[in-house]
Amino acid sequence: MIGLLRTYLRPYRGSILLVLVMLLIQALATLALPALNADIIDEGIAAGDNERILVIGALMLVVTLIMAIASVLAVYWGAKVAMGFGRDLRSAVFRKVETFSQVEVARFGSPSLITRNTNDAQQVQTVVFMGLTVMVTAPIMIIGGVVMAVREDGPLALLLLAVLPAMALVIGITMYRAVPLFQAMQARIDRINQVLRETLAGVRVIRAFVRTRHEEARFAVANHDVFDAGIRVNRMFAVTIPVLTAIMNLATVAVMWFGAMRINDGALQIGNLTAFLQYLLQIMFSVLTAVLMFILIPRAAVSSGRIREVLETDPVIGDPPTPIRSARTGRRGTIELRDVSFRYPGAQDPVLSGISFRAGPGETTAIVGSTGSGKTTLINLIPRLADVTQGSVLIDGIDVREMDRTDLWSQVGFVPQKAYLFSGTVASNLRYGDGDATDEQLWHALEVAQARDFVSRMDAGLEAPITQGGTNVSGGQRQRLAIARAIVHRPDVFVFDDSFSALDMGTDARLRAALARELQDATIIIVAQRVGTIIAADRIVVLDAGRVVGVGTHTDLLATNETYREIVGSQLDETEQAA
Repeated sequence: MIGLLRTYLRPYRGSILLVLVMLLIQALATLALPALNADIIDEGIAAGDNERILVIGALMLVVTLIMAIASVLAVYWGAKVAMGFGRDLRSAVFRKVETFSQVEVARFGSPSLITRNTNDAQQVQTVVFMGLTVMVTAPIMIIGGVVMAVREDGPLALLLLAVLPAMALVIGITMYRAVPLFQAMQARIDRINQVLRETLAGVRVIRAFVRTRHEEARFAVANHDVFDAGIRVNRMFAVTIPVLTAIMNLATVAVMWFGAMRINDGALQIGNLTAFLQYLLQIMFSVLTAVLMFILIPRAAVSSGRIREVLETDPVIGDPPTPIRSARTGRRGTIELRDVSFRYPGAQDPVLSGISFRAGPGETTAIVGSTGSGKTTLINLIPRLADVTQGSVLIDGIDVREMDRTDLWSQVGFVPQKAYLFSGTVASNLRYGDGDATDEQLWHALEVAQARDFVSRMDAGLEAPITQGGTNVSGGQRQRLAIARAIVHRPDVFVFDDSFSALDMGTDARLRAALARELQDATIIIVAQRVGTIIAADRIVVLDAGRVVGVGTHTDLLATNETYREIVGSQLDETEQAA
């Protein structure tokens, strides 16, 4: 946790210094008050000196005012530092997660990444705030209180040699037992987030199969696990606080007992005993305050470790030290795969083996194959959503692994198998392709994607609201909006991963015709289950069990490739095949 604090608190060194100065002033003022109070009792009240009482009383009011101002400023600037620290930490985690490939996301899990960027960051932020407003003051008050207590009466201060070690022992045992409990609690918070996300994402499936009660029971188990972990933690601290309070009260009784004996012997004045008791209470209160921090520190230490695990993870896929930029002149967008093989991490057998083909500008290349043949995995290699384990993928003669990913992604318009829309409006989703696109360009893209009609029927048109994931529009409408978003992007290469599956035959045909006119200079790669979608493609690549078993036009493959004939025969009759 120290490394995390050192890194993300560095920009706030000036503010932290100001907080420390204010806390020091507050502590010194607090320590001065009992001594002034002792002077009033011993030299003012006892001596009947009213003038001295008024002078010291006025001085105490000034010291109290200074203490109040210092406290307010310390809390204000401490809060600003803590909030800024939390903001920077969450931003750092978010930026890091954005660089992750699917390998890292799968290793951590989406629920855990969310918890680390919210709950875990909040735990560390709370410790920063409490540390700047409480933890810094506590050692000053403890050390200063001990010094002032010794100053008031040295022999009586020997009681602290028994009290402080006893309190330190209780705190040490508590921290030792707390760390594993907080680790278990954070893991169970991950689990409850996972169950909740699955329930929200799969609500339609849950209702379709009448599994609501089952999901309620599953959430109840996860929720009860968090409850049990919290109970164990609180039970431990429920014992700790009374024990420390008992030690403090026994110490107070002991001071009163031995102090009365010393007053009776004439070795101690009443004012000094009063001041000593106040210093003792300040010391004990500071220790109890520190315990509150010790309650937070173990959990924050666990949380900071989880955050550092994310921040220190190097993505499998990254930018090269010296990226190669593609030429900006001439026709661009030539895709070439050379003897490509791919194996998922930990898998024994490769998903793809020996894949080679070329797709050029102005051409439409289709990829077909049975379920599980590796079609989606193959096209994920083009924008580097995954990296080949053997061979190479080239764009305009440059290996994609040697390109800056931002440059690569600017050349590829990718429409995934599951069209995803972000919360916002139709326009904001389309402008993911180009933030500077005009309304006219957006309407044109919608027209090409066969989405203009249903968008124009919406009350607000381009400003019509879209919910997270696009759940307020149909599957076919989501696909068409995703295709329009790619058209707005205007890349050199368009990759459609089964992006027409939710469209009816008529809309599919009109969309393909419009894309052929609009994207006649672009490289188009289409993955489709429906043969009718790719029957007119310039080149069809047939995959079977991760290998290319045929490349050619529809007519050529129908005559020469048995795998392709089986795929076509399962969907089209002889008349449609000939067409």
